[in-house]
Amino acid sequence: MLKEAQETSPFYAAKENFECKVGQLILGMVESEYLFERGVVGPELGIFDEPRINRRIYQHIPVLARDTIRYVVFSSLDKLSFDPDLLIITAKASQAEIILRAMSYSTGKMWHSKSTFVVGCSWLYVYPFKSGELNFINTGLYHGMKARQLFPDGMLLISIPYDLIPLIIKNLQNMNWELPQYFKGKEAHIQNMKRITSNLTKEIG
Repeated sequence: MLKEAQETSPFYAAKENFECKVGQLILGMVESEYLFERGVVGPELGIFDEPRINRRIYQHIPVLARDTIRYVVFSSLDKLSFDPDLLIITAKASQAEIILRAMSYSTGKMWHSKSTFVVGCSWLYVYPFKSGELNFINTGLYHGMKARQLFPDGMLLISIPYDLIPLIIKNLQNMNWELPQYFKGKEAHIQNMKRITSNLTKEIG
């Protein structure tokens, strides 16, 4: 649905529109599926060694409360006509660096990626919404996404919850996107750091 939203007009999805049962589960649209929670599916797919190991992931995976979501609306940014709960950005590493730096620029907050090998959609949608924390995942590391061949490997999907969007936009407006030290080479960077630290040492004393 994320890929479709990037390529088509805005649309919404109800419970019956989800191809994957896990999507319904993490959104609280259906009851927990005992086959998954017993841990018997993962070993059959070669993902986990045995059911006991598979079961452990379900204590970590975030889900929304049952029957609190009826529809999910998707739109590309250029066609957005509503206040989104999440802004999801598909980025190369060099582009992701700018977004992640924008999150830390005025706050000093660290950033991190949280996920499990399966049910990556939960970490892209539910975790940022529930926690209020930005999260990102790599397109080459998650079972369902890789099996469906949705995106090329090595892309970053950055999920920004609604309350962080204004902060990141403000910081993107204020900061330098292309830092000069990234383009002048290693020796120039080393010399520049020496100059800055020397000047600051003299200034501060």
